[in-house]
Amino acid sequence: MSATTGRPLIGVSTYLESKASWGVWELPAALLPAGYPRLVQAAGGLTAMLPPDDPSYADEVVARLDGVVIAGGPDVEPVRYGSERGERTGPPARERDAWELALIEAALASGTPLLGICRGMQLLNVALGGTLVQHMEGHVEAVGVFGTHEVKPVAGTLYSSIAPVASAVPTYHHQAVDRLGRDLIVSAHAEDGTVEAVELPSGAWVLGVQWHPEMGEDLRVMSALVRAARPSAGGGIA
Repeated sequence: MSATTGRPLIGVSTYLESKASWGVWELPAALLPAGYPRLVQAAGGLTAMLPPDDPSYADEVVARLDGVVIAGGPDVEPVRYGSERGERTGPPARERDAWELALIEAALASGTPLLGICRGMQLLNVALGGTLVQHMEGHVEAVGVFGTHEVKPVAGTLYSSIAPVASAVPTYHHQAVDRLGRDLIVSAHAEDGTVEAVELPSGAWVLGVQWHPEMGEDLRVMSALVRAARPSAGGGIA
């Protein structure tokens, strides 16, 4: 953990794009949609961007943080969970997969509070030996357009303590959890039965959500991470 006594330092993983444009420039870039740092800031935290790096550095990076967020992004490469690539699965992002899996493992090993968002939830499941549904319908409104649907918490879970009743959330995904990773439990469902949140029921604060809280106004999930990440909280479930 970092030695801060003020606002917790939350590391957020980033995209790594071969070409991005701004001003007169068109260059490779590590980038993050502004909704992520804004959400962390609104919830009372400080944000550090974590672009893909050598996975062997993950322990050192996580040791300097109070909390970790694995952001949304491209599909997890199916070889990571023992499957062949389906025709609707996107191209691999191998540097991100390797780096973010190492961040997840480092956070779990150190007890650092961990939040997975969309891809991040799926990667958490894969890191713990689970598998994914490679394509599903009904959770994307249109290409490049976030939709909204309701998720219902499972009573008695960490997520239900954050959001006790069903609520509408911003969503954009075509993959989902299939077989749960070891020790994970489901803590929210969509109306069609899709797993919308997973968590570890004991030990450190670990939660994955299928939706995109950074695209909405609801601070509850990120605020819960920030509270757990405060040095006085010790990383445990609040």
